[in-house]
Amino acid sequence: MRAWFSGFRRVSKSAGLNLWIGGAITGALLLVAIISFYWTPHSLTRMNLRMRLQPPSHEFLLGTDQFGRDVLSQLMAGAQSALTIGVMAVLLGLVVGVTLGLLAAARGGWIEELTMRASDLLFAFPVVLLAIMFAAAMGAGTTNSMIAIGIHNIPIFARLTRGAAKSIWTRDFVMAARVGGRGTWDISLRHVLPNVLNILVVQATISFAIAILADAALSYLGLGTQPPTPTWGRMLKDAQTFMSQNPYLAIFPGLTIAVTVLGLNLFGDALRDMLDPRFARSR
Repeated sequence: MRAWFSGFRRVSKSAGLNLWIGGAITGALLLVAIISFYWTPHSLTRMNLRMRLQPPSHEFLLGTDQFGRDVLSQLMAGAQSALTIGVMAVLLGLVVGVTLGLLAAARGGWIEELTMRASDLLFAFPVVLLAIMFAAAMGAGTTNSMIAIGIHNIPIFARLTRGAAKSIWTRDFVMAARVGGRGTWDISLRHVLPNVLNILVVQATISFAIAILADAALSYLGLGTQPPTPTWGRMLKDAQTFMSQNPYLAIFPGLTIAVTVLGLNLFGDALRDMLDPRFARSR
């Protein structure tokens, strides 16, 4: 905790812009998603064709879509889907990938080789292609999007954990633990994992931003969360038909996705500076 607090003060002075902007955007996204569970300016499902394709106004701050629904309310509810899929996909990749990476680093030999080759195989399939495969086999939906994006994250965390853990296994304190009779998994959990946790936190932040982009792409293709649940990607898809009549339909979802990903990347950069020991020595 002292190291984290010291790193926080250090980053606040030297890389504070990334930290505060990224943290503010990330916090705002989380706050909007929570608020949308209990309140939105207008109904998410009620249609009013007399008010369709309205520009931003006092009543509808971001205008209305082709069915007369409030765009702001749709964006707020879309944050729920983006956060849910992003968090679950990152957790799936983190838990499975870190476990495989620790196992590969601890055991070595054919286990390490098999794990790395399996990771290379998964890298050959882009996340959208994985989602298409899942949709063809199991049908489109939120759960399948989570699984597809999560599987895509597994080799990322596995290779990252394995590479960092291999260097930790050569340290003196790990050798002392082995001499003291500690088991392989005991050493991995007590000594190796805490020392690679910093890079995993940074990677989780970056993977979260990528997961939101992937979810938007899958929703745009009709493979993600299905109607009537709003998603940012499907809002972009629906807006392309009405670009000449109301360009705001595409501008606002596009800006939301771009700002969210930018904020998460800035926050990840600040965390990297906070947790990287080399940054501390350079200051």
